[in-house]
Amino acid sequence: MPLDHHLWIVVFPGFQPLDATGPHEVFATANRVADSLGRSGPRYRLRIVSPDAPITVGESGLGVASEPLPASDSPLDTLLIAGGDGVVAAADDAAFVAWIARHGARSDRLATVCTGAWIASAAGLLDGHRVATHWLRADRLRRSNPLLEVDDDAIFVNEGRVWTSAGVTAGIDLALALVEVDLGADVAQMVARILVVFLRRPGGQSQFAPSVWSGRADSAPIRTAQSMIDTDPGAVGSISELAAAVGLSPRHFSRRFTDEVGQTPGRYLESVRVEAARALLERDGASVDHVARACGFGSAEALRRSFHRRLGTSPNSYRHRFAGTHAD
Repeated sequence: MPLDHHLWIVVFPGFQPLDATGPHEVFATANRVADSLGRSGPRYRLRIVSPDAPITVGESGLGVASEPLPASDSPLDTLLIAGGDGVVAAADDAAFVAWIARHGARSDRLATVCTGAWIASAAGLLDGHRVATHWLRADRLRRSNPLLEVDDDAIFVNEGRVWTSAGVTAGIDLALALVEVDLGADVAQMVARILVVFLRRPGGQSQFAPSVWSGRADSAPIRTAQSMIDTDPGAVGSISELAAAVGLSPRHFSRRFTDEVGQTPGRYLESVRVEAARALLERDGASVDHVARACGFGSAEALRRSFHRRLGTSPNSYRHRFAGTHAD
């Protein structure tokens, strides 16, 4: 008889539906896959619980069937808290936050998706932890609780019994990682194939490609500089040379670039170089030294430092996970 793993997904008015339904489908599919493989181990007993049962309406207007918040003696192994636009009001609900604090403390594992970290933080469950959340809300969470180390670039972060993830689809990455821990890599692999998603984006991988998502500058000189970087980051020398190429002094160029793009030219250049290196590592068998030179890093060590700083992994580890992805 398989063991029961009681997993509650907590929602509230204004939650992000995919924060709850994405992980729910991962865990429900994992049960079916484990049964089909004859795998021993736990089966997830899933409950969607809410202070607004029996129908909780999400931020997009989608209503989800939910149960009232369970009593303190109900069996619980993993507590997973969704995020969404309604999180600020939910975090101000003293009774709800007290319930989260009580059950989050007694659960074997606490997980949050997106801005669900706000609620766990309000309950005092994340103090002293490094946490992930949606990049768009990271600064506000950081200001709201100085006891947190907020990582606005990670897909998900695991610190022992506490798991936190970035927004929306990152909840699926988090759920797949939990399935791998609970039921094994082969079950998680099959779940990912059934759901047509990647099994593993490493927890430290960037939430977004900087060269795609960074804002475009308003003025022609800064847009030109961005285009020069995006077109061939390996050909760009120093920031001073870039400034000279668009007819600005280095100091004036740096100030205008930062104002218009939202990050310094050096940080932008590094992010695009990392993106270019990622692309080469995924499809090219060239050495790390060659990739570093081609993308403008100068040395393999400089590439490794940038990879660890931005992606939380090494170039070789990244290649091991992702080489051949496009061909597959």
